[in-house]
Amino acid sequence: MKREFVTASIDKLLSSFQSNDSGNAPVLLMLGGFKFSLNTAVFQEIQQSNEYGWAAQERIGQMAALQYTGPGKASMTLPGVIHYQFRGAGDELSQLRKLAAQGKPQRLLTGKGGNLGLWVIDKIDATASGFTVDAGIQRHEFTLSLRKHSDGTNV
Repeated sequence: MKREFVTASIDKLLSSFQSNDSGNAPVLLMLGGFKFSLNTAVFQEIQQSNEYGWAAQERIGQMAALQYTGPGKASMTLPGVIHYQFRGAGDELSQLRKLAAQGKPQRLLTGKGGNLGLWVIDKIDATASGFTVDAGIQRHEFTLSLRKHSDGTNV
């Protein structure tokens, strides 16, 4: 009975990773089941932003007193490109849009297995260029905007 459960769990886990195949290219990041690699969608850089909360209490004749209220918004932007003539199946952006439309936070993992926590897709911008004679797209530039999801249960 235990063996069947383990086998079923492994099969379920493996099927979630088959949505986009990175082949023999190393995975750079993984958001939910989507793998960023040279064979799928590759980002050019990672831009991170972290905000910190400070409440100001105005005082007469003095500068405002500041009180730290905790960490604020954490965001990440991944600008990248997909070259369809070189790599890419052509549905990477639609896979990311479907992932965003689930409305659920996704686990973000580094290629070396580091857990960056739960993140949500805030926005996907895409620009198509380099069209072929049959209106096929050769290149898609994209910007994926992520926001860190609170790991706590407090709302």
